Amino acid sequence: MPRGHSRFRMFMSILVISVSHLHAQTDSLVIPLWKKGAPGFENKKNEPEEAKDYWVKNINNPSITVFFPAAGTANGTAVLICPGGGFRLLVFHSEGVDPAKFFNKLGITAIVLKYRLPREPNSPYSLDKQPQEDAYRAMRLVRSFAKEWKIDTGKLGMMGFSAGGEVVDCIAFGSGNGNPQAADPIDRLNGRPDFIIQVYPGPLFIPDSVPAGAPPAFLVAGNDDACCSVTVISLLEKYRASKVSVEAHIIAGADHAFNMGYRSTMRSVKAWPDLLTNWLEDRKLVPPEPEIK
Repeated sequence: MPRGHSRFRMFMSILVISVSHLHAQTDSLVIPLWKKGAPGFENKKNEPEEAKDYWVKNINNPSITVFFPAAGTANGTAVLICPGGGFRLLVFHSEGVDPAKFFNKLGITAIVLKYRLPREPNSPYSLDKQPQEDAYRAMRLVRSFAKEWKIDTGKLGMMGFSAGGEVVDCIAFGSGNGNPQAADPIDRLNGRPDFIIQVYPGPLFIPDSVPAGAPPAFLVAGNDDACCSVTVISLLEKYRASKVSVEAHIIAGADHAFNMGYRSTMRSVKAWPDLLTNWLEDRKLVPPEPEIK
């Protein structure tokens, strides 16, 4: 290869890396959970996703999309967000991108998980295996980037909406310990969240009892949501029985899928993210806003 051409290729490689790093710190970054594809399903890695309007589906190469706060505002806290969609699709924008941007304004690094969907027609995935596998891998992957992304490894939480809440519950109450003998160093890391935020979570994977060392929880649902308000009440009771820190809100007149409250006409629904901000401040996960005198 001519020397000039070799130098050009080297220059372009450096330029691409530099631009990618700049892009990662100012906008968003997409990273597959596994470089070669999901274990046992590597042959499905290159199957394209389907996306339209508010949803994404046909996820066979699970990934995280990382949203970084503005330069100089990151406070070390990070949240892995699991959108809902009944395991048939992901409500990626209003239950993924919107909360990510909300967290960014608080100086929190936000990561949206695209997990595999067992209830999609003809899905080869199992409800009790692949979502948990994806969630653990995502948590460990984020922890592996903690230094580069300026994340405090003791302030990495999870947020779930509806079925995404079930994804949270399937890993939140175990030890999360990795495999110290794993060939991939990412799989040696702990995968349990340090706190959880559950927004009208589904009823699957609720433990019989909340362990004493469970992550602190913020819970919210609408009172008219026949399924998921009961889930919040159940979790609240189990947390209280174990004397683990919990805050819960049941919003009168609200039903399922109010997302971040942006589309609602109800003031109480629009205001629920403010309650979350208060909780994050009280737990020292974000710095308090200056008092107005």
